[in-house]
Amino acid sequence: MRVYYADHQRVELPAGHRFPMGKYARLRLELVAQGVLREDELIPAPAIERAAIERVHDAAYVEAFLTGRLDPKARQRIGFPWSQALVRRTLASAGGTCAASDAALEDGVSGVLAGGTHHAFRDRGGGYCVFNDVAIAAVRLLDAGRVARVLAFDVDVHQGDGTAAIFQDDPRVFTVSVHGAKNFPLRKETSDLDVPLPDGTDDGPYLEAVEGAFEQALAAGSFDLAFVQAGVDPLVSDRLGRLAVSLEGLARRDSLVLGGLAARGVPAVLTLGGGYAEPIEESIQAHVGTYRAATEVLARRS
Repeated sequence: MRVYYADHQRVELPAGHRFPMGKYARLRLELVAQGVLREDELIPAPAIERAAIERVHDAAYVEAFLTGRLDPKARQRIGFPWSQALVRRTLASAGGTCAASDAALEDGVSGVLAGGTHHAFRDRGGGYCVFNDVAIAAVRLLDAGRVARVLAFDVDVHQGDGTAAIFQDDPRVFTVSVHGAKNFPLRKETSDLDVPLPDGTDDGPYLEAVEGAFEQALAAGSFDLAFVQAGVDPLVSDRLGRLAVSLEGLARRDSLVLGGLAARGVPAVLTLGGGYAEPIEESIQAHVGTYRAATEVLARRS
C-alpha cells in the first residue's frame, strides 16, 4: 500500500503550544516497527501545485497565506504561527492527499499520514487547518473527469464544517460527518448527512451511528472514490474529544468502513485527522489501528 507522509517538512512550534506535531514522525516509525507497513511503502508527499489549491480556495486567501500576509485574526483562527516551514508542510500535506487519491484509484486503498484538514473553508482556515486537502484532491479528480462522484466520509470527532460548506451546492460530492454534537465548531455547517453524538458516547452507540451513516450514504447512490477522514479523537483519552470510544471500538469502526467500501468496489483514501490523547501514544496506536485495518482489506483483495 502506498502511503504518503509530510513530516519530512518539519514545523517547530513555540514552547507550550499544545498541538502534537511530533506524533506524525512517531506514527511513521511505529507503523514500520509493528510491521503494518514496510519502509518502501512510505513515500514523502509532493508539494501541491498552487493552481490545484485555487480550484477550491479563494486566490486572495491563498496568496495571503503563502506570502505571510494573513491578518492576525486569520492567523489566530488557524492556530499556528506563520512560517515558511508551515507553508512547506501545508503544501506537502495537500499534495500527499492528492497523490494518495491517485494511488487509491490504482490500488484500492491509499493514505496520507497528514491531512483531514476539514475546518478550512474557501476563504479562510481554522482549527489547525489551512487548506482543505480532501476538497482539493476531490475537485482535482472531478474536474479532470477521472471520477464522477465522490464520498467524503468524516468520522473525526469535530464536524467537517469546511468540507460541508465547500461542497454545499456540488452534487458530485456527498458529505457525511459523524461528530460530537457539543464539540468544536460551535457553529455547525450542513453536510449532506450529519450525525451529531452526545458527550460520553461509547463503543456500542458510536458504532451503530457510524454503521447507520455509512449505509445511508451508500444508499444515496454510487461512488467512484471515498475520502475517509479517520480522526481518532473520539478516543476516550482524547483531551479534545468528549466521547468515550475505546481503541477496540475505533479499530472496529475502521474495519467496518474500509471493509464496506472494498466490498462495494469503492477505492478509499485515508486522511489522518485529529488525535490529541493524553498520553499521545494512545492516539498513535489508534492511527496504527486504522492502517492495520487498511492493510487487512488489501490482503483480502489479493
